[in-house]
Amino acid sequence: MRHKKHTHSLAGRSASHRAATLSNMAASLIEHDRIETTLAKAKALRPFVEKIITKAKQAAAKTEKKDAVHLRRLALKDVRNEDMVTLLFNEKYKEFANRTGGYTRIYKLALPRVSDAAEMAIIEFVKADDQGYKKSKKPAKAKKAAAAAPAAEAAPEAQA
Repeated sequence: MRHKKHTHSLAGRSASHRAATLSNMAASLIEHDRIETTLAKAKALRPFVEKIITKAKQAAAKTEKKDAVHLRRLALKDVRNEDMVTLLFNEKYKEFANRTGGYTRIYKLALPRVSDAAEMAIIEFVKADDQGYKKSKKPAKAKKAAAAAPAAEAAPEAQA
């Protein structure tokens, strides 16, 4: 049984092919800050790259160099591009210093890919100062009640 063993299989890829795909996509995302890919690959890439960003932030917080080197090697095991890991650990981690998580955002694109009709998406980094979408604090019923209250107050004055 495979209960609670969720990983994105990426349709027919072997484990090594999936690891190589995610590694290359993560390197491209670190380099370009935004990439266009299929929705399935974007959803698989999100937890992969967010864990690596967390390692970069932890390495920056460590005072002992030994711990920071260990975290860098763990990241290098996943993203097999030394230049991109160096870029992330030296510069890019500062963009996420004030965020506690949610370093990436996925946008679904309206049109599917022409060749095979795969759903397309854009995955990008979210900057630390980006507030994103906020839901309204008042529920819809409270808004209706607030709008009805001034009308109810005006009605008794008209009767008097």
